[in-house]
Amino acid sequence: MLRERGLRLSTPRRLILERLFAAAAPLSAEELSSDLALDLAVTYRNLETLEANGLVHHVHLGHGPGLYALVGASDHEYLHCERCGALRRVAPEELDGVRAALRERFGYVARFTHHAIVGSCDACAAAEGEPARARHRHEG
Repeated sequence: MLRERGLRLSTPRRLILERLFAAAAPLSAEELSSDLALDLAVTYRNLETLEANGLVHHVHLGHGPGLYALVGASDHEYLHCERCGALRRVAPEELDGVRAALRERFGYVARFTHHAIVGSCDACAAAEGEPARARHRHEG
C-alpha cells in the first residue's frame, strides 16, 4: 500500500508494522521505540505516515498516550479500567446497544474507536465497594 502511494517501506516502517502485527494489544510509540531500538521521533514520524496512509490507527485509554494498532487486524473497540489498567477488546457490534441507547436518549451517535470506554472492571469495582452489576451473558 505504501509503495502504491509512492512511499518507501523503510526499515523503521517495516519493523513497526511487524511489531504491531505480532502485538496482542495496541502499543504506545514509546513501547515501539524501546522494543525496536528506534529513536522516538523516528517512531512517531513513521506512525503518522502509516496512519495517514490507512495502515494503523490509534486509540486513547483515559489520560494515557495514544496506542497504535494495525487497521483491519484489530478493528475493535476497547474497555479500559482506570484503576488497574486492564484492557478489554470488544467487537464493535457488542457496543451497538450502548450506541443505540445514547442515540435514543441524547440524539448522539457515539463511536468508541478513538477513545476507549473508561471505567472500572468488576474486580476493581468490587474492591472499592461499588454495587454489583447485572452480568451480560454472551450467547454462543
